[in-house]
Amino acid sequence: MNPFSLKPDPLTEQFMDWQHLYPKAYDKMAIDPYTRVRVILMNGTEYEAAWYSHQFHRHESNNDLRRELALTRRQEQQQQKKIACLKPLDETVLEHTIGYEQLAVDLTAILAQRVTCPNVKSALDFALLEDFDHLYRYADLMEMEQGQYAENLVGSYTEIMPGRPTISEHRAPYDALCVPGKPDAALFDKMAVNIITAAEQQTMNYYMNISGLYTSDLGRKLYQEIGLIEEQHVTQYGSLLDPTCTWLEGLLMHEYIEAYLYWSCMEDETDPDVKKVWESFFRMEVAHVHHAADLLKKYEKKDWQLVIPNGEFPSPLRFAPNIEYVRSALNMVDFTAEKEIFKPVQMLPKDYDFFFYQDLVNNKVDAVPSHQVIDRAIRLRGQDYRAETAPNPVAALQNRTVDNTTLGRIYQ
Repeated sequence: MNPFSLKPDPLTEQFMDWQHLYPKAYDKMAIDPYTRVRVILMNGTEYEAAWYSHQFHRHESNNDLRRELALTRRQEQQQQKKIACLKPLDETVLEHTIGYEQLAVDLTAILAQRVTCPNVKSALDFALLEDFDHLYRYADLMEMEQGQYAENLVGSYTEIMPGRPTISEHRAPYDALCVPGKPDAALFDKMAVNIITAAEQQTMNYYMNISGLYTSDLGRKLYQEIGLIEEQHVTQYGSLLDPTCTWLEGLLMHEYIEAYLYWSCMEDETDPDVKKVWESFFRMEVAHVHHAADLLKKYEKKDWQLVIPNGEFPSPLRFAPNIEYVRSALNMVDFTAEKEIFKPVQMLPKDYDFFFYQDLVNNKVDAVPSHQVIDRAIRLRGQDYRAETAPNPVAALQNRTVDNTTLGRIYQ
């Protein structure tokens, strides 16, 4: 599939009236879990598109170009509003959060298995184990407060068990950066960095806003804590982007990725009503791709092939279980970061910033929300809540009656 070879629909015919803007929501009890995941992915993708366009707008003085950005940005906003309302009224905040974390786990694992740059792969593998642990913490909160089992939401696709303990994920701000991407990086590697940055950014923003609206103090605290880790992830993944990319080159890459993801969703979707949304928005994005290419040519005198060499999409991004891959990645569970390098915590200098920051933020372990959730769940039911295909491959994480608060954090 090459969107540059397709004839685009006229941009001015892309706007939706209110009847077409409000969709039929999916049935949360009947959908495949990956439909929920795709809805969250594309909502975040559209948020990123609108946010990038706003930032571009604020750094551009030419009002003719800014008008062109406003045109497609309004359409991206309509797309985002429609996707957001695919979520049904009866899906709770915590149920939706389980979908967020399932997306984070499986999307990260899928991308990590496809990228070619070791720097990008290590960053994905590293953060994967943190989102994996977040899924476990929220699942225990759900079982404890709502009597609901998260395994019914994720299906048999994604395991629920500890990863790198959330308490161990808090690092000094200096250690949230990676080596910047290069202009000659492989196309899919560039796409993967953009895709995961948008996905994590959406999660960060969701938790920033929802933490104050949750209905229990413990839940509010958990959203606060994990929201701060998501900020680290956005910083980490954003630092992998190519900083030499111009605004218009970045615009074309954004539109190309949106078209690619809608095409992938079309190929993968099992819900007929949701699939129609992906098909419609794919056609819209083809027009946006052509529009961005025209703007690049007009204002920077560059052909689109400079950004996307031949235009052909990589193979579709398909959601499928990644249980074995996640289990293999758990060998990094005791890692942390020393500037741009991921390494076992035991390899850090004993006076390193990581330990100073941990002492400041987690000076009272019993007050750390992510630990409180598991500790309270254990006291209530005798063990934590998990959905495992086999015991955790990390021996230190197999005990279901104690929350491990030292792994990846304290010299052992």
